[in-house]
Amino acid sequence: MKVPVAWLRSYCDPGTSAEEIADALTMSGDKLERLDRSGVGDPAGFVIGRVLEAEKHPNADRLSVCAVDDGSGEARTIVCGAPNVAAGQTVAVALPGAVMPDGTKLGEAKLRGVRSSGMILAEDEVGIGTGHAGIMVLDDGAAPGEPLAGHLPIADEVLELEVTPNRPDVMSVYGVARDLHAVTGAELAPDPAAEDAEASGGDQAGDHASIEIDPEICLRFTARVFEDVKIGPSPLWLKQRLLAAGQRPISNVVDITNYVMLTTGQPLHAFDLDRVRGGRIVVRRARDGERMTTLDDVERTFTPEMALVCDAEGPSGIAGVMGGQISEVSDSTTRVLMEAATWVGPNIMRTSKALGLRSEASARFEKQLHPEQAIAAQRLAARLMVELAGARLVPGTLDEYPEPREPRTVPLRQERIERLLGERIDPERVGEILGRLGFEPSGDGWVVPPWRDSDVRREVDLIEEVARVHGLDKLPTTLPARRAAVGRLTGAQRLRRRLEDVLRDRGLSETVSYSFTSPRALERLRQDASPLRLDNPLSEEQSVMRPLLLPGLLDAAAHNTAHGRDELGLFESARAFRAAGALDAAPAESPGGVTPAEESHHLAALMTVGRRGGWRTPELAADFYSARALVEVLLATAGADWRAEPSEHPFLHPGRQASVHAGDRELGFVGELHPEVAGAWELERPVAVLELDLDALEKGADDVYRDVTSVPAVRQDIAVVVPDDVPASGVEAAVRAGGGDLLESLAVFDLYRGEQVGGGRKSLALRLEFRAPDRTLTDEEVAERRAAIEREVEKLGGGLRA
Repeated sequence: MKVPVAWLRSYCDPGTSAEEIADALTMSGDKLERLDRSGVGDPAGFVIGRVLEAEKHPNADRLSVCAVDDGSGEARTIVCGAPNVAAGQTVAVALPGAVMPDGTKLGEAKLRGVRSSGMILAEDEVGIGTGHAGIMVLDDGAAPGEPLAGHLPIADEVLELEVTPNRPDVMSVYGVARDLHAVTGAELAPDPAAEDAEASGGDQAGDHASIEIDPEICLRFTARVFEDVKIGPSPLWLKQRLLAAGQRPISNVVDITNYVMLTTGQPLHAFDLDRVRGGRIVVRRARDGERMTTLDDVERTFTPEMALVCDAEGPSGIAGVMGGQISEVSDSTTRVLMEAATWVGPNIMRTSKALGLRSEASARFEKQLHPEQAIAAQRLAARLMVELAGARLVPGTLDEYPEPREPRTVPLRQERIERLLGERIDPERVGEILGRLGFEPSGDGWVVPPWRDSDVRREVDLIEEVARVHGLDKLPTTLPARRAAVGRLTGAQRLRRRLEDVLRDRGLSETVSYSFTSPRALERLRQDASPLRLDNPLSEEQSVMRPLLLPGLLDAAAHNTAHGRDELGLFESARAFRAAGALDAAPAESPGGVTPAEESHHLAALMTVGRRGGWRTPELAADFYSARALVEVLLATAGADWRAEPSEHPFLHPGRQASVHAGDRELGFVGELHPEVAGAWELERPVAVLELDLDALEKGADDVYRDVTSVPAVRQDIAVVVPDDVPASGVEAAVRAGGGDLLESLAVFDLYRGEQVGGGRKSLALRLEFRAPDRTLTDEEVAERRAAIEREVEKLGGGLRA
């Protein structure tokens, strides 16, 4: 929200600089984003002048040589190209040395042989309008030589404030002035929307138009009729205020709607009543595929969720967003229907997003305005229409307000204020603050003014108002009292942090990526599953929820590689998303058309280097085994009994990948990235990756307590010869099945292929540890288990090696 300081001072002037005003507002919660200037930088070189003579230039048909009294006692010669310059005019003059709005320093110059000393100004040359067809002619009785800044706002400062979603009142200059009044105590001018214009004539507004609304999308619709409207330019003061606030002046009627919106926070829309077909306004939902051309000359297509303002034959405006060309005010307009309505905020927000069309009006309506603000805006607009457009206000207001809202009263207890803020604030001070903000006392509570209705609904909201104006910096720093409450991490949080630390300790750097990704990224990852698609994505590149963390890691790796850093070790700990039941069947939509989602916390890592090189040790490229080593240490830290099984993930290298299992749960995958996938991300080094579902890991991670036993273990090493295509995990499973309860642990420690075992076969060396909890095992018991192991291995087509 851009707030011109001069305009703000006209409502509340604390007598301080713009910087001090900005600080006061920021400390009260109205945060300053930027402090800008509007108009000329230094007004010192701009004065009032009077044209004494205006003769044709001897060497140019379109130039005039003017003698101008600038108050110095001697006439100043100025060559002027404006067609409307004439003797006797009071004009705005820039003297040599004046700095123009674009930073140019004005000097003397010869124009077609005649020396010109200064410039007679058009409105755009001092930043108070857009007109350049002629010079400004002033009619306020100013004397030559007087500073121009005393008569026209040619130099102003502009506060650009950040507006939070709960504060639509700050999207108005008077609303900001009200906050400034509350914080500083400076006098506040009367509400500019308090007084109404005087209507005249024997007709009624209902004789000219009728209104019909849908209360589900429109809470209130008011309209007033103006006749004998004279379209023309707005006065300079109005143009300057609009330009400084970021609005382009168009014509007096359109400028009035923008000015009232900026003043009160309530948007308006002016219809050319002669172009409202049938003299009838109907507020309804759009028909599917219905079309209309809006004021920005774009034809738009609507869906049934969108609200339209229509006449008897079709749409004439998008409710709360933008009007249509069909009923646009033009130079030929003489009758105006002025609309001030209250729309349902969420509907306006959805419509604005769906159409990709955000306007000053929609930005205010989506924050939910109160219906009482509509009639207040009508009062100010009516006065300006009469004063600036010479219009006749037709008696009566068309007002469709199906469910009038009663003022809200919120209770307030002094002890509650002290308990929440940590100190006692004098009740008189509390009443002073709330009174300045527009609240009125009522019994044990306060009546909420319409402009704060959407935000102040509970006692704690009132206390927040007191705190921000009193000064949050003045409150003591205290911790909230929490009886018998001790903060601690959950078991899942502790597990995640331990595993993240494991990766950090091994030199991997943590990355953070968006939860959204693109369908194209999943195609490059060779993923066939349908991801969760967003209904309102920011872009196609962020239109689906990520089912894995891997795409974000690959994006980070590609970014680093492109900047010459390809020796990478990255990890991410975050949530991944999939449609509910997506692993079992095709995801189904709920009755409301929304796909149920499941999310789980994943830990993923990516490496291009298995071991960094040193002056004595060579660098090792990342491969399956370096990634598997990380899996081993991670799951050992988690205390999980796991195994690797063959997998066929399309984004991993065939034969160099595995799925990770614990019990009957699949935890994730580990392996080398498929060369085609690496090429899609332009990664030239070999890439090893892993990804684990920590929620699945945590669910099955029970703390197991065992008695510390003094019974010795029996350790034996065996060699198992099996066909080459039998995985080590299959051998481990067979040995565990044969070893039974007495086999406490096993580990593979060697692999051999060669002549001694024959072609197509391999030998795995395993270390076994047998133990009984209550006795020392005998040789016969161990031999029996070894025989059982040999029988299980024979089922795999192998045997024990002698």
